[in-house]
Amino acid sequence: MQSAAIYARVSTPEQDLQRQLDECHEHIASKFPKATTIDTYTDVVSGTDEHGGEQYRKLDRAIENGDYDLVAVHELSRLSRLGAGEIHRFIQHCMERGTIVESLDLGLSIHVDDPPIQRTVYTMIASIMGDLAKIEHEQNLRRIRSGIRAAQRTGTWTGRPPRGFVIDENGILHIDIEGFLETREALLRLEHGEQQTLVAESSGIPRSTLVRLFGDEQRRAIYLDGVATDDRLNRALDEIRTFPNSVPGGTKVRSN
Repeated sequence: MQSAAIYARVSTPEQDLQRQLDECHEHIASKFPKATTIDTYTDVVSGTDEHGGEQYRKLDRAIENGDYDLVAVHELSRLSRLGAGEIHRFIQHCMERGTIVESLDLGLSIHVDDPPIQRTVYTMIASIMGDLAKIEHEQNLRRIRSGIRAAQRTGTWTGRPPRGFVIDENGILHIDIEGFLETREALLRLEHGEQQTLVAESSGIPRSTLVRLFGDEQRRAIYLDGVATDDRLNRALDEIRTFPNSVPGGTKVRSN
């Protein structure tokens, strides 16, 4: 055993990849102590992404080139969201290149020198468990959407509030004036062409947050124009629209 690779993935920048990486490193060190090199591939990509992330595709090409004796995948079951048969394809791809597959979330270890029947059974188990994980994920999404629709009908906010907003004890969204104006000023600076890194450093707002807000037209409009597609956000924005010269909807919307 000479070379190993780790693949880990999260859906949003707020989630921490380090726990996944630490668990994979511990697994390899315990089970494959002769591994001399361990490369990591990490993606921050939505579970609904149809391509699996840039690093996943890079890992796939490295396996094609025979670069690894072992691949430890923290969440193999998530590959089922890339389409029917992706788990099966990935395992078969590894087997054809002589690469061992270790799936931490499914607790499976699939070796190229396993008997063919055993490899087939393990691959089927992985695919079935991946399909079950996909079904559970879709059910959770439906429950979340249902809860959001119910919350919208009552005017309450579910989940984390947008930056620059707070939730009161009744679940109603309100403006955090200082946080809102800080965010708006940072986005205005980006609009005027300042570098993302400099704006992030001086504002204290994470660069990933700024990029996400600025790159989303609807989110950007909340801070720069005081316009939202969600009535709950609009009601919160009403609390600040009466302030002149400094906020959207006042006497000065944008500073050019």
